[in-house]
Amino acid sequence: MSKKYIVVQQPAQPEQLILLFHGVGDSAAGMAPVGSHFAQVFPQALVVSIDGPFASGMGSGRQWFSVQGITEQGRQGRIDEVMPEFIATVRHWQQQSGLGARQTALVGFSQGTIMSLEGVKVQPQLAGQVIGFSGRFATLPQQPITDVAVHLIHGEQDGVIPVGQATAAARCLTALGASVTLDLDANTGHGINQPMLARAIAHLRQDFAGN
Repeated sequence: MSKKYIVVQQPAQPEQLILLFHGVGDSAAGMAPVGSHFAQVFPQALVVSIDGPFASGMGSGRQWFSVQGITEQGRQGRIDEVMPEFIATVRHWQQQSGLGARQTALVGFSQGTIMSLEGVKVQPQLAGQVIGFSGRFATLPQQPITDVAVHLIHGEQDGVIPVGQATAAARCLTALGASVTLDLDANTGHGINQPMLARAIAHLRQDFAGN
């Protein structure tokens, strides 16, 4: 399990669990401000920003898997190798909070989104919600993901993970009968802006109210 994290908010008796996962070369500290936005709206949520377990090969920061020399064919294998640690991290915080999958939201950016999407793809009852900023699946799912609401939020000008990856994921999930939304921001690249955050919070507010 990743040893480094920042607890953004810790209520005495949490009703929701929001875990944040950063992109390559970033850190728990870098993603924590995003968590603060969620904490303000969900005062009863335990909000934790998680460090990737490995030092980034791209200078400073952390990562879940290396992107150096990565290929479309090789990406899945790198993710599969570290996935048990990712799942163990989510389970650890569920145990700490006393909450289950339905009350758990995984909020990812870039590589953090990849890990979150791949996590719910391979592990049933891992989380009830995924907020996926600027991310993708490594390989599109072939089996239904029926126990998760997936919210994909992507800048149309993204030059790192093209927006086509998000639209392909949304089409695939829809065809498999999954619960999925896709919000595109026409003027944003590889990043998170205020309108994107507002969409994420609106989706999560609706999901948690339904629980």
